[in-house]
Formats: sequence, structure tokens, C-alpha cells
Amino acid sequence: MNQDSSRRWQLFAIAAVIVYLIWLLAPVLMPFAVAAMLAYLGDPLADRLERLGLNRSWAATIVFAVLLVVVIGVLLLLIPLIARQVENLVENLPRYGEWAQNVAWPWLQARLHLDPHTFDSDRLLAAIKAHIGSIGDVATTVLGKVSRSGLGVVMWMTNLVLIPVVAFYLLRDWDRLVATIDRMLPRSIQPTVAHLARESDKILGAFVRGQLLVMLALGVFYGVGLGLVGLSVGLLIGLVAGLLSFVPYLGFIIGFVAAIIAALVQYGDWTHVLLVCGVFMVGQLLEGYVLVPKLVGDKIGLHPVAVIFAVLAGGYLFGFLGVLLALPAASVIMVLLRYLLERYRLSELYTEEGPDDPVIAEVDATVRQDGEVETDTIVKPSQDERAEP
Repeated sequence: MNQDSSRRWQLFAIAAVIVYLIWLLAPVLMPFAVAAMLAYLGDPLADRLERLGLNRSWAATIVFAVLLVVVIGVLLLLIPLIARQVENLVENLPRYGEWAQNVAWPWLQARLHLDPHTFDSDRLLAAIKAHIGSIGDVATTVLGKVSRSGLGVVMWMTNLVLIPVVAFYLLRDWDRLVATIDRMLPRSIQPTVAHLARESDKILGAFVRGQLLVMLALGVFYGVGLGLVGLSVGLLIGLVAGLLSFVPYLGFIIGFVAAIIAALVQYGDWTHVLLVCGVFMVGQLLEGYVLVPKLVGDKIGLHPVAVIFAVLAGGYLFGFLGVLLALPAASVIMVLLRYLLERYRLSELYTEEGPDDPVIAEVDATVRQDGEVETDTIVKPSQDERAEP
């Protein structure tokens, strides 16, 4: 094995170990991943404050304080609103059940020609009453697990406290950490890694900051629009639709279906259904032609199918941490794939032309006027024939 191959295998082994450690430590990486995301979001503002003359510690402190105030303000504003919306939803659950039993299920039975007893509520209630005795056993089991998982609750609270602490230190030392990683890279790959890091930073900056603003704008628009339509749970549906909009069409589909059901249950007329359709139609136009082009741009280039696959794969491999980091990771992987594609196009494997295959014949196809195809096989002359004058 020559020196170049040995170096490549060493780099591959290092990368494999890093990926394996990330997969192994995924359950404890959540606070650090969230903190790193917050630090990444605040780093440009800290850099601007540094250029104005502040040292890094003071710049990080100001940015961290601003982020903390914004997060606390949003929570203080949204928690009471969401609590009232959830309370309203719970109060209206009997109405939703009655609508499902008297309107939705008979309509489905008539359209799909189902057995009338398929959605028989009396049978469902009888089944629930027959198994009501097991609810106590289930509750006892759940309470036992909760009591035994007190350490897990403590760890969850510890992680919640760790997020702002780790975010502050990462924000303060962000440039120093980047420089340290740059110095640790092998000099043979440092220019390439630095170039890829800059390209990834451009895409992540456009995606993370832009997508968060898109989600916030859509949540506010859908919430206000459904509230103006008159839905009692419109704000809750709008916020959920906005938060899920990072997956293409997921927030739209869930919000639209939930809003249609809420309009039918609350009003039972087509006027409010059409108003709900108008709100979501305008929201989709706003997202596709204003918000995403202006806030995110076309630098991401992720196909909707790739986005859905990234979210599902991230959730399967790393749980909620994978869902949280799926799209940023997919953006970085896209940068790497573009680089590998360019390397492939510049390699001899792509540019080198092979010798003529003597077996292959050129087929000249001509289409007759009656639609039939006539093929004339023209065999290439051999090398000796081409050499003759």
C-alpha cells in the first residue's frame, strides 16, 4: 500500500469513528446540538458587535441576552394563548365526536359502501366498557415506570438547563473553536475542507435563519387568518401548521385538514370551508412566491422528496435529534455531493475516451411516411480499411 492510499484509509477510519461516536452518543447530544444551533444563529451578530469595537465576551453576552429575552418573551406570549386554545379544544371534543358519529362516518359509509356497523359507536363504547377494568392496571404500570424513571426526569431538566449555558460558551468561543479545528486538519486536505466549510456555511446560513423566519411568518399568517375566519381553535391550528412547514406540504396538509374539520364542526356550512380554503391557498402562494425566495433563496436546492427522506432517516437513526438536524445535515451533504460530482467530471474516469468497440454498429433509423421504421446498419470500417488511401 503506497503512502497516498494509506493516508486515505486513515482519513476514512477517523471519519468512521466520528460518525460512530455521534450515533453512540446521540441520546446525550441533544442539549449540545440545540446549544450549537443557537450559537450558530447568534455568531454573525456577535461578529458585527466585535467589528464595532466590543470584545468577544461582551458581544457574546449581549447577543445571548437578546436571544434569551426573545425566547422568554415568545414563551410568555404563546403559552397563555396555546393554553386557552387547548382548553377550548378539550371543551369542544364532545362536539367533534358527535360530528364524527352523525356526519362524517355516515358520509363515509354511503360513499365507500361500508358495513353500517363498521363505525358503530355503540360497539366502540361497549368494547371500551368491557376493557375498562384494565385501565387501572395500565395506570399503575405507567405510574410505576414514571416513579422509577425519576432519574430520567432529572436528566431531562438538567439538559434543559444546560442548553443556555453551553450556548453562551459556544457563542463566546465560536471563532476560537473554528480556528482550532482548522489547525487540527491534515494540511493535505485543509484547503478542500475549508472551501467546503465556507460553502456549507453559506447554505446553512440561508437555510437555518431563513427557514425559521418562514415558519414564524406562516404560523402567524395561518393563525391570524383562521382566527379572522372565526375558528375557535384557529390560532392553535395555524401555529402547528407553521411549525411543521419545514417539511414540504406536511404543515399545509395537517393544518388544512384540521381547519376544514374545525369549520365543519363549528359552523357546518360551506362558506367557512371556502374561507379556510382561501386562507391556505393564499398561504401557499405567500410561501412559494414571497417568503421562501426572499428569506431562504434558491441556494438550498433540496428536492421535496429529499427533504422528506432526510427527516425520516434522521428520525430513524437518531430520534428527535435526527429530526432536528436532518435538514441542516442534508444541506451539508448536498454541498459534499456537488463537490464529488465536480471531482468526478474532472477525473480521467469521466473525461478519458475509450477505444472504438468493433462490435457496435451505427444504426441509421429513418421514419417512413407510413410510420414504419427502417433501419440501415452501417458497420464502421476496420482499422486496416481506414489506413488504405
